[in-house]
Amino acid sequence: MMFCPQCKGLMISSGGQMKCKKCGYIRDINASDQLKKTDRRVEKEITIVDTEKEIATLPTTTIKCPDCDCTTAYWWLRQLRAADESEVRFFRCTACGKTWREYD
Repeated sequence: MMFCPQCKGLMISSGGQMKCKKCGYIRDINASDQLKKTDRRVEKEITIVDTEKEIATLPTTTIKCPDCDCTTAYWWLRQLRAADESEVRFFRCTACGKTWREYD
């Protein structure tokens, strides 16, 4: 998206030019205005709780570990995607330390 340098309104592409819908400012489209396409989605960096001191303060829940079949795990939430999408739940097994996630 491009924003007008004069009124900060949203500009639209029309006939090889960028036009402001609010104030009427017009300028030619240049190479820096081109859309950028990616072939795959890039995951954002995930923060994992690592220190024993931080883990000990996390709440626990009853859930089966996919590795060792233990039924207790620490859990926490992280917002990894857009704000209008649900949070991701992370779990860490209290027995073997395996960390996994669940999406809604």
